Amino acid sequence: MNQNALAHRQSETRLRVLNPDGRPAIRQKVDVNQVSHRFLFGCGAFDSVAIMKTEDPAQKAFLQERMEKWFALFNYGTLPFYWGRYEPVEGQTAYTETMAAAKWLREKGVQVKGHPLCWHTACAPWLLQFSNEEILRRQIERIHRDVNAFRGVINLWDVINEVVIMPVFDRYDNAITRICKEKGRVGLVKEVFAAAKECDPDATLLINDFNTSEHYAELIQALLEADVPISAIGIQSHQHQGYWGLEKLNQVLERFSRFGLPIHFTENTLISGEIMPAHIVDLNDWQVDEWPSTPEGEERQAREISEMYSVLFAHPLVEAITTWDFNDGCWLKAPSGFVHADNTEKPSWYALKKLIHEDWETHVSLVTDEEGYISFTGFRGGYELKAAAGSASFTLEKDLKDTLRLS
Repeated sequence: MNQNALAHRQSETRLRVLNPDGRPAIRQKVDVNQVSHRFLFGCGAFDSVAIMKTEDPAQKAFLQERMEKWFALFNYGTLPFYWGRYEPVEGQTAYTETMAAAKWLREKGVQVKGHPLCWHTACAPWLLQFSNEEILRRQIERIHRDVNAFRGVINLWDVINEVVIMPVFDRYDNAITRICKEKGRVGLVKEVFAAAKECDPDATLLINDFNTSEHYAELIQALLEADVPISAIGIQSHQHQGYWGLEKLNQVLERFSRFGLPIHFTENTLISGEIMPAHIVDLNDWQVDEWPSTPEGEERQAREISEMYSVLFAHPLVEAITTWDFNDGCWLKAPSGFVHADNTEKPSWYALKKLIHEDWETHVSLVTDEEGYISFTGFRGGYELKAAAGSASFTLEKDLKDTLRLS
């Protein structure tokens, strides 16, 4: 890729390096290494919750091995807050293991997102006993409880999920479709966003949908006109039926760029086995005993991931890309991961590692001038500067002129 296409991901830097005694470090060799990214390279991190919950030492060790390979790629993880699973019995939540997982990820330098606060699927079945008025009250109460509880640890939320289909969803009865029918899409979204914003005014609040058509764009337009505080637009891109390709990818980017809001690709799937048949309308209807990865499919997956990530990283409004499954055999048993079920790496793992930690990361060796200055252009994120006399850290968010004192 032409590096000029990535200029918006980089900043110009001019630093004056001082020795520990305060004198300029003149004609000194310094190594500048990027240690973190501003861009959010993400993946589902559900295994971190399982690590905190399991009492089986072998299972814990296996999942920790998997997460070490996860950490080698990603700085952004999605944790599950599906109401029916987070609180399967009223008042009995998965708070303890979820908070432990969130704190562990943060200690590892990972930004964390909660998914989702409101959704008609995986909804708590015990809500069905209540009136619509009481369901809505409990939905708002749920948002207050969980956003407040995790404030300071989780500051990104998928506030509401798949609203386009929500009021007409008819696969089974559920409490959230009931209140969406009554309140309307805009009415319900406005209420749940207001609740989340009230609890954490600084949080990044997303709307998220698999429907990438004009229907979703029209909904977003209506929500913005209703002053709903959407921080970013979430785009699901589960491609079990084949890679979108450049034409559709660019169409989707163009459709949602018109709002000028940040865009997050929240749930990306590219498989390394046979493609799901095109006649399947609801992906959940594809139920198989096994769905193996193939050598040819793995090479295809690696190529498609490299192309898709490159296009998205080059787009100025895209701030985050989250692949949904880190390992094969998760949702729909699909061969959708960067590693096999036994934790061995697939070609896609190596392909993405090269992009994130080689092509899109800055590592330079420089020599300070007669006044102790160095200049370079680097990808935005956290850095460590090392010299014979010591080291110093700095963050590159925009063009930077600063003085660093080694210690």
